[in-house]
Amino acid sequence: MKIIYRAADIMEAHIVAGLLRSHGIEPHVGGHYLQGAVGDLAVQGFADVYVQDDDFDAAQPVIRDYDSQAEALTQGEDADEYQADWGDPDSGISHA
Repeated sequence: MKIIYRAADIMEAHIVAGLLRSHGIEPHVGGHYLQGAVGDLAVQGFADVYVQDDDFDAAQPVIRDYDSQAEALTQGEDADEYQADWGDPDSGISHA
């Protein structure tokens, strides 16, 4: 197995794993116990997403697309619009 993604936390790792599954790639999320060992501190670098060696090449474009979309949400005009919509109950963005 190879690491395809180093997530900020376990939640992001599972989001990425779900995305990979939706593309027919079976991932493994590692680091559950390591993050829990440090308590409730906001730690990073403990959550990795792994794929089989044979799936690594197919997973790379999925990860690149995820990274580029995440970056677009945090930069530029789209970020301002997204943040403004978040506070607007009529925006259609779920606050669940």
